[in-house]
Amino acid sequence: MPARLPSWAWVTGLTVGATAAVVALAVQADKGPHPTAAAARPSASASASAHPAPEPTRTAAPAVPDGSGTGRRIVYSLGQKRVWLVDAAEKATRTFTVWPGTVSPDPGTYTISNTRPATTGSDGVPIEHVLYFAGKSGLSIAFSNAADGSSPPPADGKQTSGIRMPKADGAALWTFGTEPDTKVTVVS
Repeated sequence: MPARLPSWAWVTGLTVGATAAVVALAVQADKGPHPTAAAARPSASASASAHPAPEPTRTAAPAVPDGSGTGRRIVYSLGQKRVWLVDAAEKATRTFTVWPGTVSPDPGTYTISNTRPATTGSDGVPIEHVLYFAGKSGLSIAFSNAADGSSPPPADGKQTSGIRMPKADGAALWTFGTEPDTKVTVVS
């Protein structure tokens, strides 16, 4: 008759097995395609680590571009693919990267002309927090985020004019941009 293992040995064996499976999946995921924002959700750990991970190194956010105007405004840099929310005191209260469409606005100053809480983008993706501010090539150019928080798929040769961002940034931009007469400055 085989010897029976104590319960702690089973728990230890299961923990080691689960850890090995997670490591194998992490290595496999690092080599494969990266998930969209909708699939990348944090989850609770089954056990706490005795050695917590060090804090990530934080880099200073890029400065608001020179020549981007004055006063309260949204600044969009075409080259950096980045947006800044600048308050009346000339302080950037938030900055984040964006995923531009295939049609970009010309550099200049615009005013938010229309808003929509939600609609469907030209790529068929449900979007929200839509702030229209320009037009080009017969398309309306607007900031928005996918309702599920995902990044947009490649355009497949289609002209798109949406400037997408992560969901939390879309909500912040919506709050900032729906105030009357909000300006948008587009720089190269």
